[in-house]
Amino acid sequence: MNALALTLACPLLGCVLLALTGARRRAAEANVAISLCTFVASIALTAQVMAEGPLLVWHEQFFVGPFNVFLVVLTSFVGLTTAVFSRPYMRIETHRGRLTPARMRLYHSMYQLFMATMLVALLTNNLGILWVAMEMATLSTVLLVSLYRTPASLEAAWKYFILCGVGIAQALFGTVLLYFAAGKVLGTQGEAALLWTHLNAVKGQLEPTVLALAFVFLLVGYGTKVGMAPLHNWLPDAHSEGPTPVSAVLSGLLLNVALYAVVRCKVLVDGAVPGGLAGNLMMGFGLLSLLLATLFLWRQKDVKRLFAYSSIEHMGIATFAFGMGGPVANFAALLHLTVHSLTKSGIFFVVGHATQKAGTQDMDGIRGLISLSPRIGWGLMLGTLAILGMPPFGVFASEFLILTTAMHEHPWATPLLVLALAMAFAAIFRRVQTMVFGEHDLMPLPHRPSLLPVFAHLALVLCLGLYIPPVLAQWYRLAAAMIG
Repeated sequence: MNALALTLACPLLGCVLLALTGARRRAAEANVAISLCTFVASIALTAQVMAEGPLLVWHEQFFVGPFNVFLVVLTSFVGLTTAVFSRPYMRIETHRGRLTPARMRLYHSMYQLFMATMLVALLTNNLGILWVAMEMATLSTVLLVSLYRTPASLEAAWKYFILCGVGIAQALFGTVLLYFAAGKVLGTQGEAALLWTHLNAVKGQLEPTVLALAFVFLLVGYGTKVGMAPLHNWLPDAHSEGPTPVSAVLSGLLLNVALYAVVRCKVLVDGAVPGGLAGNLMMGFGLLSLLLATLFLWRQKDVKRLFAYSSIEHMGIATFAFGMGGPVANFAALLHLTVHSLTKSGIFFVVGHATQKAGTQDMDGIRGLISLSPRIGWGLMLGTLAILGMPPFGVFASEFLILTTAMHEHPWATPLLVLALAMAFAAIFRRVQTMVFGEHDLMPLPHRPSLLPVFAHLALVLCLGLYIPPVLAQWYRLAAAMIG
């Protein structure tokens, strides 16, 4: 329980500390140190769960099991590497006059608040607290997206706030319906009607019609934050107009946690509603998101918007896999969440420094990265090949498992998946190869870029494509079994 308390307390205390001192010279180092403490605490929490089994603590308000504990480690790790990357990146932005000390204070404090909301959402056993955490994540990231205070960034922040506000209202209504259904079964235990473990224990007794309606609202609500079509319009704007570290955590963390919330609710609905309603809805929305994102990839000129649509594509793949269900599909979906989070955040790291060198996010204005800065050029090329599913990277392994499972269980979907992946490959690779190679006219950076997080992420994705450690494989199996 001490490890759990530390995991939650570090970013919360860090938010307060950086709100008071975030404009000072060493605030970036403090941000890294706080993120490191959170990561170490999450490792300790994982060790405790491995030794003692699932934890249900603090009046059953927090539950730590195989499904969420590995996501906690992933979230804290990406939070740490993003903090390391943002240290030189944000200093360059300040050096060029795009950010003031007051906005840097806001950035550092809201970054830690965002990390706190992600961890609370993952660890809570109370679906009401989950909803509150997702709403707080929206509020903190709205401030981060609008950090530059340009007309475009303010418009993107408002679009994000309105669309996700509508979505989170739908999720609230779905949560109320869950409470209504559980109250009839639990009776006098009404205070426990939003505890996931209690709901999971009686899910077979819950009213199917109410559960089905609740899941529709929950899928639309939390699915908006996943970036599912057709409520995905906020995502490309938020990625392109916010600072690049914000783009990295939006794609690498927020989308994962929102999909985690959907899957938690799917487990309950599968036990109450016959016929696989939840899975069919997830497969449908996942496939729609994948196909629409693939089409939009061909129209992009902004590099950050390009990879934002790539995030919609990959979350569509993961949603489809969770919708299929079963041990193999769930294993593949969990692996895909892991490798996508690592790869996409790494890509945004290198894209951030590339756009700083070019002075633009327009891909037509970025050329010759590999000749000016081989590390940035190779980082972008390797990251692109990884996210496009080239072997031996981990994305290839997860997509291969998803495709082979679809061929066996839903053969009608396989041609659509293959076509979408092929079109996405062509759309992204044709733009990236022109940015990496060719003549350049780029600016030197006033501070040395931090590319260690880029290659650390890519190395992990490569390792997961070649070999999954037994401990991690066991996590995936246990989590896949819990999801059902």
